[in-house]
Amino acid sequence: MAEVELKTAPADFRFPTTNQTRHCFTRYIEFHRCLAAKGEESGECEKFARYYRSLCPGEWVDKWNEQRENGSFPGPL
Repeated sequence: MAEVELKTAPADFRFPTTNQTRHCFTRYIEFHRCLAAKGEESGECEKFARYYRSLCPGEWVDKWNEQRENGSFPGPL
């Protein structure tokens, strides 16, 4: 059986506090900006996906995905 290595996003000096809400939101935005710039086929964006998935509650991601689909996402994509 293959061993699975679990990691979270690396420390980021922009987010020095224990409240990681802004860190989560920023990583989500970075991922979608990367996809827009490099395309869905590029593997370069996967690190951002891993980061936001390890930081953000699933309910938030679901809501943000829905908002993006509806054109009402509040962030700068």
